[in-house]
Amino acid sequence: MQNPFLLRAIELAVENTIQHQGGPFGAVVVRDGEIIGEGTNRVTTTNDPTAHAEIAAIRNACQKLGSFELTGCVIYSSCEPCPMCLAAIYWSRADRIVFAADRHDAAAAGFDDDFLYRELSLPLRERKLPMEQLHREEAIAAFDAWRNDHGKIQY
Repeated sequence: MQNPFLLRAIELAVENTIQHQGGPFGAVVVRDGEIIGEGTNRVTTTNDPTAHAEIAAIRNACQKLGSFELTGCVIYSSCEPCPMCLAAIYWSRADRIVFAADRHDAAAAGFDDDFLYRELSLPLRERKLPMEQLHREEAIAAFDAWRNDHGKIQY
């Protein structure tokens, strides 16, 4: 059985590649059987490493809905989301992800998302990107202000 939403995400990925607009990735957000957001990878055309298809589709859908949550939505992606996109999908509270190619297919094409998945499972001191924590106590002031703000919008 063919899925028209997943096929649309794949179509976006192919078109994006042919038009040299960015990487071979496309995504759509669907709610109640209707596409409410689409996105393609625009990393190289915008010089923005966060310009992934899923992020663009989430932004598009949230703007259309006037909400930062995608509860009740399904995200269809031409490829298994990278860790950044997967985190964004979790933050969006989408109900489900459906994808076509996987991270191994992406790696075979030169996109090593699997490297990031492996890195994130390592303890901080073993990761390739050095990390250092400074000024923790000073930074806690922002969380204190958040906790005490009775007018905040929870998310």
